Amino acid sequence: MTADAFQLYGTRAVETPAVRLTAGELTTDLAEGNLRTIRYGGIEVLRAISYLVRDRDWGTYSPEIGDLRIEQGDDRFEVAYRACCEGSGGTSLVIDVRITGYQDRLDFEAEAVSETGFETNRCGFCILHPIVGVAGSAARVEHVDGRIVETRFPDVIEPWQPFKDMRAISHEVVADVAAECRMEGDTFEMEDQRNWSDASYKTYVRPLALPWPYRIPANQPVRQKTSLIIRDTSRSAAIPAAKSSEVIRLELGTRTGTMPDIGVVVTPEEADATLAAGSLLSEIAPRELLFHFDPDAGHGPEALNNFAAIVAVHRGCSTLEIVLACKSSPASEAAEIARQMQRADFRPDAILISPSVDRQSTPPGSKWPDCPPLEEIYAAARTAFPGMRIGGGMLSYFTELNRKRVPAGEIDFVSHCTNPIVHAADDLSVMQTLEALPFITRSVRAIYGDKPYRIGPSTIPMRQNPYGSRTMDNPAGGRIAMANRDPRHNGLFAEAFALGYAIRVLEAGLECLTLSALTGPFGLIAGPGEPVEQGGRRPLFNTVRTLSALAGASWQECVSSSPSEVLSFLARDADGTKLYVVNLTGEERRVGGGALAEELRLGPFETVALLLEQDDFRPGWPKI
Repeated sequence: MTADAFQLYGTRAVETPAVRLTAGELTTDLAEGNLRTIRYGGIEVLRAISYLVRDRDWGTYSPEIGDLRIEQGDDRFEVAYRACCEGSGGTSLVIDVRITGYQDRLDFEAEAVSETGFETNRCGFCILHPIVGVAGSAARVEHVDGRIVETRFPDVIEPWQPFKDMRAISHEVVADVAAECRMEGDTFEMEDQRNWSDASYKTYVRPLALPWPYRIPANQPVRQKTSLIIRDTSRSAAIPAAKSSEVIRLELGTRTGTMPDIGVVVTPEEADATLAAGSLLSEIAPRELLFHFDPDAGHGPEALNNFAAIVAVHRGCSTLEIVLACKSSPASEAAEIARQMQRADFRPDAILISPSVDRQSTPPGSKWPDCPPLEEIYAAARTAFPGMRIGGGMLSYFTELNRKRVPAGEIDFVSHCTNPIVHAADDLSVMQTLEALPFITRSVRAIYGDKPYRIGPSTIPMRQNPYGSRTMDNPAGGRIAMANRDPRHNGLFAEAFALGYAIRVLEAGLECLTLSALTGPFGLIAGPGEPVEQGGRRPLFNTVRTLSALAGASWQECVSSSPSEVLSFLARDADGTKLYVVNLTGEERRVGGGALAEELRLGPFETVALLLEQDDFRPGWPKI
């Protein structure tokens, strides 16, 4: 498959290629002034060391980098540059950076100075540890008071910071190779970024219990330093990871299950467009329509009338997602919505209800907002909507569900969303969020057991920002964190991301997975002025239609030798047994193994479905 940048990413703007830095067995990639994928002997030690500046809505500044100097030798490298952030009201911040790498040490130093004073929610280092192979493993934490604690990285996702008041943290990379990360210049703490579907543990500067936003005073330098120290007692480097040019092997695993129903979200703002595209909705044939209803946003009887019209032409089930204002009693508000639904002749199969205030995150150290007890809200829903299933959870993300755990005994199913651009929006970070999904679903199961479980809507663009006052507008179509539109939603990237998402959550036993709307910025078909191909269908249309047709089919896992690059699963339905494979990278990949009679070449972000004949199975393979 041949595709240009626009077909792949929905934009012709390409990311600046990273610069590989090498000092003996220590390697890292310099990207936009920060370090990514720090490896020793081919094994990832840290996912990133970044110097970040956040605005009052937790948006990340994209500083202008100048005076860049890179010196590279066989066993040493050095980088220096100056970065400038332009804030509101004519304020600015200048950061002088120096990065030095040796065979067993990496130093990243920064000094930030503002001539005007500068408002920020965070200014300083973020250090990311990977999660695969690290979750649940031993760690040694040195605190700012000198105490040393032997502990472990969280396995089940921690709702709050697992480690506070940090000065250093150490862990074993492989046998006889340890890595210590030391932080200077401020107090650091760690949060479990899997909460937000980031594939990392994040150690960051300035405790969240301190007030934010805060102001950096004028002409007062802020100096920080992060050091990575490698201790290799064997003096023999780890085995290098497989090169991307090698064949990625797919082998049939033992886990099996049933494919979830696929949902499509419909907002009042997109109801008319959804109804007009009814033929395409029928072609996708989702088992579930998720209707969004928020009285605080002005949604009322007209929205419910439109929902009823859509249900009349939809052959599946439907759920009404209610954002309860809680400005009066939950019972009276739920009863009023029920009366409006009755007048509209709109009767969904289920209600998903959550108080409006719970869409906003309550960070550590913050005061929880006033909210009626969730038991009262669910009781009001049962009274107002008799005979309907009542769901609870969060209309935002797993983060909020993990921090405010809803009473499982009061609901028929639990639900939450995820979003991959909360903290970072580069291509690699977005695709890496898929690694965190199995940890999220296992953590939900640890809390709620076998309670029926739904996820979504989960899309690349962000529909609501729990961490600030707004989502970020993106008129230029850039790769922007917390943006309400994302160019990759129009490209093959989104198609690959969605299939990878579905594969990563198979083990959760979801009853429903919602990955899109039909129309609008989260939709499967393009709007006016947007990229139009195949009758206005975005590539994502194909994946959602495919997954929708598989609802209720049997699946069996297919283990990839490089799951960060290629994912796969086997499914059997009335049409036979098919192998579904997706390339999660922007480069060609070669795939082989027990599921394939011959080697397969996958283009960038390509998804394929191969109908398997009996002879395509290797001897001794179990069947679904």
